Amino acid sequence: MDTSMNGTIARLAVVTDVHYGPPVFTKRGETAPALMHDFAQFVAEANVSHVLDLGDRINDVDHATDRSNMAEVAQMFRQLPKPCIHINGNHDVDQLTVRENEELLGVPLGHETLDIGGWRIVVWRVDSRIYRSETNQSGFSPAEEDTVWLARTLQNADRPCLVIAHVPFSGRIFHENYYFKHNPEISTYPTSARMRAALQLATVPVVVLTGHVHENSVTTVGGITHLTQQSLTESFTTGGAPAAAMGVIELGQTVTWTVVGRDPIQLTFTPTVTRWVPPLPCFTDTEELRVRRDVPRVRPDEMSTH
Repeated sequence: MDTSMNGTIARLAVVTDVHYGPPVFTKRGETAPALMHDFAQFVAEANVSHVLDLGDRINDVDHATDRSNMAEVAQMFRQLPKPCIHINGNHDVDQLTVRENEELLGVPLGHETLDIGGWRIVVWRVDSRIYRSETNQSGFSPAEEDTVWLARTLQNADRPCLVIAHVPFSGRIFHENYYFKHNPEISTYPTSARMRAALQLATVPVVVLTGHVHENSVTTVGGITHLTQQSLTESFTTGGAPAAAMGVIELGQTVTWTVVGRDPIQLTFTPTVTRWVPPLPCFTDTEELRVRRDVPRVRPDEMSTH
């Protein structure tokens, strides 16, 4: 079995985008109670130390309904046999404040790090609210202090890091995604390039795990692997039935990420400290290529046959 730097493994259960509440589009929120009951059994059998909840616990409706539904889903999480690490998703803070989420879950919801096994779990609770107006395009508006916190945390890391958040920032385009093909501005942060640059400050292996996009995906950028996990109750990839996506991530010298349910995936890879060579500028601005372009080319029919 692979081991992490200090000889122990971090093994964590993962669930995201529970979306408890009335069904909305392809989100089967009404199936959440039964699926969370199944997830409790999954956690009990998975030999994990913690549960990662990556956010969007409810389908937002209005303030009163959201408080009631959040209280109910919080009780579902309290029934799990392992301690939970919670992150707010955009639906969790559409009608409710962060403080209300803290009150209902019974835990603080600021940035934090936890050392589990030989890994550091970087719980990056960057603002996940979608801001809307009648005149401006909807989107996220992360605070600069959130990116600075991430940069400093990765810069000072002395062990491999798993960064968890709700919204992905790999830069991946989610082609044919039911929600985000035509709404790419709310699939990621407008400052995602700077967020990725913050990761590059780390001199240790880094993996990023998020939810939000209702799709299992793997993207490697600059030598860092970004994962997104499928929603517990999404149905657009599964023919109408909820995906029932329940995951386990095992962190050692190698990382194994397994998601079961109707949209399964399994991936094993070795994270490294190696970072990619910086990209070339535009070819027309690259001196070597510009000089080569200016050299007259020989036509094939003019080439010597001797």
